[in-house]
Amino acid sequence: MGTASEDRCALVGRFQPMHLGHVYLVNAALKRYRDIIIVVGSAQYSHTIRNPFTAGERIEMIYRTLKGMGISNSLIIPIEDIHRHSLWVEHVLTFLPRIKGVYANEPITQRLFSEHGIRVHPVRLYKRGSYCASEIRQRIADGRKWKHLVPRDVAQVIEEIDGARRIKEIARTDSDFAEDRYRVNAGTE
Repeated sequence: MGTASEDRCALVGRFQPMHLGHVYLVNAALKRYRDIIIVVGSAQYSHTIRNPFTAGERIEMIYRTLKGMGISNSLIIPIEDIHRHSLWVEHVLTFLPRIKGVYANEPITQRLFSEHGIRVHPVRLYKRGSYCASEIRQRIADGRKWKHLVPRDVAQVIEEIDGARRIKEIARTDSDFAEDRYRVNAGTE
């Protein structure tokens, strides 16, 4: 176990959006490490159903949440995907100060950091059925309740940027696109 006065770790995710499961993870990491770095992955993507928010919007959500929690021993760093697993960790590490550990959910992310000698802490998913970004995006798209699944500051940012309407429009557009593609491929158009 790390010494809470000496170590720094990274939390890797897309945070589309940040939710209460992420808050649980932040608190768990701070019990083990002195400082945390939130790595906002897929930073170049936005305005899709999988990645509806920009990197700046996600950083704002995370920043306000951490500030509201009284957490100042953190950094938030956006990282673009390079789509080359063998080079990805080196790419990420060029943007970070030295870290002793990483928290990651994706098996490939865990493996890649482990191969680079960085201690990997598998993420113990907290109430995964509820605290899941894809579930939250789906709830927003469907017009169902979702604000109870995210920190108050995240809900405020989403409201300020009219994010719920964006997700609904993107979902409708993506759905329409899929239907159009089906009609063309089936020869019905």
